[in-house]
Amino acid sequence: MKRSVIETALGGLVILVALSFLIFSVNTAQVGKVSGYELNARFSGIGGLAVGDDVLVSGVKVGSILAVTLDAETYLANVRMSIANHIKLPTDTAALISSESLLGGRYLALEPGAEEEFLKPGSMIGYTQAPQNLEQLLGQFIFSMQGDKDKQAPAGESAAHAQP
Repeated sequence: MKRSVIETALGGLVILVALSFLIFSVNTAQVGKVSGYELNARFSGIGGLAVGDDVLVSGVKVGSILAVTLDAETYLANVRMSIANHIKLPTDTAALISSESLLGGRYLALEPGAEEEFLKPGSMIGYTQAPQNLEQLLGQFIFSMQGDKDKQAPAGESAAHAQP
């Protein structure tokens, strides 16, 4: 009987510690929805950008992705985002999709321009850049290196045949 009381007390302690970690992580994580005005941007590819991903200006979170849809007429990805009300973006702002790390994770980076007029709620960001495809870049690098070896091989063979 004494052993089951100790096991029950330790189990309760473990649950309390787990709950305290959960409460701490929810309070310190910046995963809350940013309320504000909506903007749109069209991209030729989104490379894994998803609903809930961050929108950053100079590395600071100012919003989040609300929806990603395909425009049936232009076949471009339409990204709808929410931007905090206190952030006013110039009309020549550029939107770029970037990687958080080599392991994945995407975010939308906004680079404000120099215009004096600001984007209104529901506006379309005119300047966009799709993410770089790492696999495609790596493939181009490998094939360019392979092409250099092919160009060097005949010259080496002709030099070898010229010597007796």
